Amino acid sequence: MQHRLSRQHVVDMCRTMLARGYLKATEGNVSVRVPGHRLYAVTPSNYDYDRMRVEDICLVDFDGKHVPDGTGADLKPSIECGMHANIYRERPDVNAIVHTHQPYASALAFLRKPIPALTDEQVRFLGREVAIIDYAPSGTGFLARNVQKKVASGDNAFIIANHGVVAVGTDPDRAVFNMALLEKVSIAYLLALTSETGRVYTIPTAIREIAFGKLRADEKRIAAQITEAVEPLRVPADEDLPSADATAAAQTATTRTDAGAENAADADAGATDARVADETEAPGAESARLGYAISEYPDVDDVMRRLKALTAQPLRGLRHDAMLDVLNYFETKCRASKEITDRAKLRIPGGVQHNLAFNYPFPLAVEKADGAYLVDRDGNTYIDFLQAGGPTILGSNYGPVNERVAEVVRASGPVTGLFHEYELKLAEIIHRYMPHVEMYRALGSGTEAVMAAVRGARAFTGKKMVIKVGGAYHGWSDTMVYGLRVPGTYRMNAKGIPFGATSRTREAFPHDLGQLKRKLVENRLRGGTAAVVVEPVGPESGTRPAPRDFNAGVRELCDEFGALLVFDEVVTGFRLGLGGAAGYFGVTPDLTVLGKAVSGGYPMAGGVGGRSDVMAVFGSGLDGKSGAHIQVGGTLSANPLSCAAGYFAIEEMARTNAPVVAGRAGDRLTRGLQRLIDTYGLPYVAYNQGSIVHLECSGVMLLDMRNPVKLLRENKARKRLMEQMGAAYTAHGIVTLAGSRMYTSLADTDEVIDDALARFGRVFAQVEGV
Repeated sequence: MQHRLSRQHVVDMCRTMLARGYLKATEGNVSVRVPGHRLYAVTPSNYDYDRMRVEDICLVDFDGKHVPDGTGADLKPSIECGMHANIYRERPDVNAIVHTHQPYASALAFLRKPIPALTDEQVRFLGREVAIIDYAPSGTGFLARNVQKKVASGDNAFIIANHGVVAVGTDPDRAVFNMALLEKVSIAYLLALTSETGRVYTIPTAIREIAFGKLRADEKRIAAQITEAVEPLRVPADEDLPSADATAAAQTATTRTDAGAENAADADAGATDARVADETEAPGAESARLGYAISEYPDVDDVMRRLKALTAQPLRGLRHDAMLDVLNYFETKCRASKEITDRAKLRIPGGVQHNLAFNYPFPLAVEKADGAYLVDRDGNTYIDFLQAGGPTILGSNYGPVNERVAEVVRASGPVTGLFHEYELKLAEIIHRYMPHVEMYRALGSGTEAVMAAVRGARAFTGKKMVIKVGGAYHGWSDTMVYGLRVPGTYRMNAKGIPFGATSRTREAFPHDLGQLKRKLVENRLRGGTAAVVVEPVGPESGTRPAPRDFNAGVRELCDEFGALLVFDEVVTGFRLGLGGAAGYFGVTPDLTVLGKAVSGGYPMAGGVGGRSDVMAVFGSGLDGKSGAHIQVGGTLSANPLSCAAGYFAIEEMARTNAPVVAGRAGDRLTRGLQRLIDTYGLPYVAYNQGSIVHLECSGVMLLDMRNPVKLLRENKARKRLMEQMGAAYTAHGIVTLAGSRMYTSLADTDEVIDDALARFGRVFAQVEGV
């Protein structure tokens, strides 16, 4: 059934008003706007409200024309369709309309007496006065036009001469409330008139205007959610969502076929190791054959248009009562987490050791991780779309890798201080899938790898300036805490960092190749640019998605100005595919920064790799023969534990084609979220780059210094909404990254995704105005 939710609202309103005596038998009519469509759901003509069913509710367009959909009895809509259509066209803030013949208000319809401003409550919700609409026969265009003229005033209740009344509201509950308030005011006014005719007093004009001003502010806020919105993405209810299960099954079948062929070859050739045979392929051939996580690159212009519309609208968060339920969940169901994180504040700055754990209203303490799920100290189970910030592409706590890593650790321990074979094995397997990484230097984290890449670029080129894309996060090193998260903020987050550390760092606005070129020209006068550092899918893992051809444009500019191109693939490395973003976009960087996934979720995950001539600068301190000498290292860098974990994880990703399977799970999640957003008429934006899924409810990450007034005015409120929505998802059993980003994994089967979508649906149903 199409638009079931809106139809259900109509039935619920009828039940409520029937119980309160505002509706009688078949008189009057009720309607609700269908969100995101030029349609409304309305009661059928001459049909008993006591027998009304959801399938009996009719759909009508804003021209007042019936839109049959073959549902149920397919009854004819109310004869007052034109009146309802005119109101919805005139007043975008109106989402529900009630027309009744209730007794006391109808008495005033026969007297043709408007109700003046008797109380500030009346004005606050109904308007300056309850006006009289000129008489016209029922169901005629004359009546519809008369009503339209009056509702333009911004008032929410009207008396139709010798007919009945109309009340409107920003949502179904408000429309019913306004109708009830109208009847209450009508009773009081009639009693006052009969007691002392001509002696009825009204509230002061100043008070009336203040109350009406508040009403108009509310109406403008709600109207903006319609007028500033864009056409939602339409996802039919019967559309089959993309299937991760089908992709995984196809990969399993392929693996079995290949294994059978290899076994036959082994029998003939003396049991040659299949892995060795695979490694004889040209570097990059296997990653190209396995494919990439992104099945269809986002339409960036359309995504940015929707994100711009989101930030132009008022906030849409949970209803107050729903938010109280969310907070109650944490207080009653997460007591053990609260107790231990409160204790942690005594010994750990802020109470947690990593920013990912900062969640509203307090951090969860996790006891168990398994595949697609997390379990906290209180025993609550959550679908895990955080996946430790992205590294666990195989799913959390992946058994086959753990077992093989344990064997290595039993033999050598986690660290020896000397060379271990898995240092070489990891470098070799990275080159096998990412041929542009001719040499690889393992380090302790993504932050260290970015530091090393910048230092190496300066040493190799002899130039000092570095350019990053504004808003991107490249770790917390002194040089790169610049234009962090919010484009155009320069050193706003550089507390404790001397000016000299960032004096040779510049930022270009996201995806603005013209500005990037101007920065390169300016830097030429300062001695030249050593490196341009980018996140290939866009800042903050694609929160501002990069156009498909952006990286190729940056590559051309780097070649023109003699700068090295550095891809920060801390998130995208292996997650977009075994060839990384470089393989997907077909753009070869000079240096690639890896982290997170390079050790499959094990600690000490990071490193930098690239062209052999550039990577030669990292050899100093070992052979001392390089022309340029830079210091990088660390006792625990390239330890057996991390290197073996990385090697085994990459092998398993190749065997299972985990990046592609996880990408299809991301497709299924995103398409399902788009359907929910359409169903509930929300301004939210969902899109994905494979297994990196974005769900923007506030758009706070899209604010920037190009509009500083808006940034300063709305940043806190939009950030708070993002945190509150993240808490709501958690209270419904879904862990996300800050309520706006999700990472899918091999463990996310279709069943897991569908369960998550049902949970998201329950959250969206509690959003204000739904």
